Amino acid sequence: MEIKVKTFIELSIDELYDILQLRSEIFVVEQDCVYQDIDGKDRKALHIIGYKEGKIVAYTRCFDKGFYFEEAAIGRVVVAKDQRKYGLGHDIMKASLKAIQDHFKTDSIKLSAQQYLVKFYQSHGFKTIGEGYLEDGIPHIAMIRS
Repeated sequence: MEIKVKTFIELSIDELYDILQLRSEIFVVEQDCVYQDIDGKDRKALHIIGYKEGKIVAYTRCFDKGFYFEEAAIGRVVVAKDQRKYGLGHDIMKASLKAIQDHFKTDSIKLSAQQYLVKFYQSHGFKTIGEGYLEDGIPHIAMIRS
């Protein structure tokens, strides 16, 4: 997988369309969750994009500290359904952690994890904090890495 890191302004129209399509396929259709994915925050995000044979197959968006949380943040972590058996989730997370370090100069990162993915995020150094909660009808828990 080839990974690129881009600001919003650096995204092509096709890349933006493909990112939004992937997020919609997974978060809205597959997870049967009606929510406002296009939330106005993409313009402020750093976009970590994984390509395989020219197609976007993995993605995250990252924010500097103080925008989303007191810490830097990672969100919209997604891997195309037909690509999940290849470890691309780990690859895109490693790239996201590096991008936050390179661009925002911090190691303190917070995310809102779907609870079934806690072990995945723990494998990248995150620890759960607080109690679980529902976000858009899906069980989540806050996690932090410092």
